[in-house]
Amino acid sequence: MPAPRLPRTLSALLALTSLVSAVTLDCADIVVDKQRFDLSPLKGPHSVHWLDDSSPSITSNYTFTIDICAPLQRTKGVDKEEECPHGTRVCGIERDGDGPKIVRVIPIAGNYEHDYGRPLDPKITRLKDSDSHADASKEGLRIELHGGKWPFEEKGNKGHQQRALVEFICDAERDGLEGDEPDKREKEEQAEALERRDEGDKKKKDKSLKVISYKFEGDNKVGVLRMEWRTRYACEKAGSAVPAKSTGWGFFTWFIIM
Repeated sequence: MPAPRLPRTLSALLALTSLVSAVTLDCADIVVDKQRFDLSPLKGPHSVHWLDDSSPSITSNYTFTIDICAPLQRTKGVDKEEECPHGTRVCGIERDGDGPKIVRVIPIAGNYEHDYGRPLDPKITRLKDSDSHADASKEGLRIELHGGKWPFEEKGNKGHQQRALVEFICDAERDGLEGDEPDKREKEEQAEALERRDEGDKKKKDKSLKVISYKFEGDNKVGVLRMEWRTRYACEKAGSAVPAKSTGWGFFTWFIIM
């Protein structure tokens, strides 16, 4: 006798649930290895300037902007070619030296599933469970984000895939916003408020969010942005372990199926 087939409604529900979990990231409720983390206090765009002086003749000037909780918002009045596309979570802007001229716009990571078939596809690792010996003594989590490409609209094997690796390191003395640089796209009054907040902060120059490197890696020449974010929100708190879930289906699930 053939195995019973699932009702169409249930099949569609399970497929939709799988799809949503594959392309989204709920920063307020991250569960990895039965540990729950809430990174929502770090929401909003955060920018980091970084100079790549690895080449003896050329110094590249980058600005990387990240929002771990939501897609970056477009800026009114700014040319479309000077910003990353809708759905971007991590964006890189390379400029010509110290000048304002933009050399290239690099969508590092984002959810572009609808138009380009490239999801955010977040991969989350608890640092204590990492295979790396160097991570064994760390407390926190690593979030790997995908979907980016440069040039962005190249299809197939053309262009360079991109991804972001952000390590959130437990630091009980930091809220994660020390030395924060206002996104250049923020309103002037927001930038002024951020500057006033940072006045007198002893850690202002010691930024909590840092760029470790941005370079092509592997045989496929994938552009990999590595960042480190020190914050108390990456610390494992007592009682934050996630209890085992019931194996039974709740009333709401049965209601949808019916």
